[in-house]
Amino acid sequence: MRREYEMTQADMDDILNASKPVIYLVVGGRPPRSPQQNANDAWAALGRKMHFHWETVEPLPSKGPRFFTAEAKEASDA
Repeated sequence: MRREYEMTQADMDDILNASKPVIYLVVGGRPPRSPQQNANDAWAALGRKMHFHWETVEPLPSKGPRFFTAEAKEASDA
């Protein structure tokens, strides 16, 4: 079931910080994780915290940048 959520300012700051470009310093020949990978991880962490499927997030711009809808996790999804 799709629900409306409001993240805290701290949650939003975490997602915005995770989305920033990553400095690429070659160490051991492995590139750093991309900003997209980091942002996906931040959304996944928020989904675990607030009990929603992070891949289903859709913004609610009419309510502000901290509001969104997503598919709620059922007890069997945990």
